[in-house]
Amino acid sequence: MAEIDIEMKVNGRVRRASVQPRLTLADFLRERCRLTGTHLGCEHGVCGACTVLVDGEAVRACLVFAVQADGADVTTVEGIASPDGELSPVQAAFREHHGLQCGFCTPGFIVSATAFLRDNPDPTDDQIREGLSGNLCRCTGYQGILKAVRAAADASTAGEA
Repeated sequence: MAEIDIEMKVNGRVRRASVQPRLTLADFLRERCRLTGTHLGCEHGVCGACTVLVDGEAVRACLVFAVQADGADVTTVEGIASPDGELSPVQAAFREHHGLQCGFCTPGFIVSATAFLRDNPDPTDDQIREGLSGNLCRCTGYQGILKAVRAAADASTAGEA
């Protein structure tokens, strides 16, 4: 199968590669870019573990081919923190409010919550639940995750973010 040349910006860094058309964005990020924070759970777009931002929109990287992201600006969980390593408000809230246990689903939740709060800076608790409904966790029972997103939203509206 012929390879296709692609170029995209990943976490602010231009990445160029020749890829097979069937290579998923998730596999490109993990294998070619060595950004293993994007996790593969179900590989059907159901669990949300592979969520990344493509041109600012939260997408399931397992459902997008790398060639579809040609020319895009991609942000993975590794790109959510500031360049100096300071955690984002969402990341800090997950740490502070125990929004993780095993951590497998955490990158997808962090990316999803980041996009959600950008678009809904002062959500209700029901809106938070709806906004994160595309992400699954098998460990936490969701209470810590919901508290973390609430705390990040409250910090943002209070001007702390």
